[in-house]
Amino acid sequence: MVPMIDSWVQKPTRIPGRLSPDAWAVLFGAIAVEAGAAVMSVYDRGAVVEQKADGSPVTEADLAAEAIILDRLRELAPRWPVVAEEECASGKTPEPAKTFILVDPLDGTREFIARNGEFTVNIGLIHDGRPIAGAVFAPALNMLWIGGDSAAAISIMPGLPLAASCGSRALTVRPAPERLTAVASRSHADPETQALLDRLPVDTRIAAGSSLKFCRLAEGEADIYPRFGPTMEWDTAAGHAVLQAAGGTVVTPTGGVFEYGKRDAGWRNGSFVALGDTGLAKLLG
Repeated sequence: MVPMIDSWVQKPTRIPGRLSPDAWAVLFGAIAVEAGAAVMSVYDRGAVVEQKADGSPVTEADLAAEAIILDRLRELAPRWPVVAEEECASGKTPEPAKTFILVDPLDGTREFIARNGEFTVNIGLIHDGRPIAGAVFAPALNMLWIGGDSAAAISIMPGLPLAASCGSRALTVRPAPERLTAVASRSHADPETQALLDRLPVDTRIAAGSSLKFCRLAEGEADIYPRFGPTMEWDTAAGHAVLQAAGGTVVTPTGGVFEYGKRDAGWRNGSFVALGDTGLAKLLG
């Protein structure tokens, strides 16, 4: 993955035939970094917060970033439907498809409002119910994580081309130690998550916002991230792709397959457990 980043110096004006998952991840990363500049413009001057119909917060940054991402995807990947959070909130959702793209223009809006920097721009590609490529960009942290067949972390400022990055490195999850490190949501605690962690050999717990939790596992900084509270498919697809590319997995709480494409359920996820070392799945169920 890392060497091919240099070959994508310019944004292509069209898709040159079938791309590999790695190439899609790089392309999504470039789009996320572009959208991240719009997010930071709002973040720097202060956001006006509104409420959506479901009671969740939304800001100008969500809308501006999504507009940029959708414009770029319609130009570069017009054949695939795009399921985007704010379009879905307004009632616009595509028909089911074997291959589609999930977009969360500002994952961790509560973290954005709290101004703690732990928010991300997420773009994920789904095929046959599984993520095959994704990009997670944390614009306040100047960090991009991408995953396709392999995974990489890239230091990059919002709005810059990937060729201007300050460095990149390949990602691999770590083998599970005897005593585990768990990462959990900063804003969404729940009793079921606590109960699972209490019965596992967990020594250390760290909090993180948005899709950064998946990235912590992909970086080898943590071993398990359980989530029983509500999430949407666009919340998890990109991070799932990055973690999977780094050698990890996301499963149901009993170790089953965690799938995407649940349009009839309003694109809502069920409970899941993200794992660095896939062998930890034997502790579930």
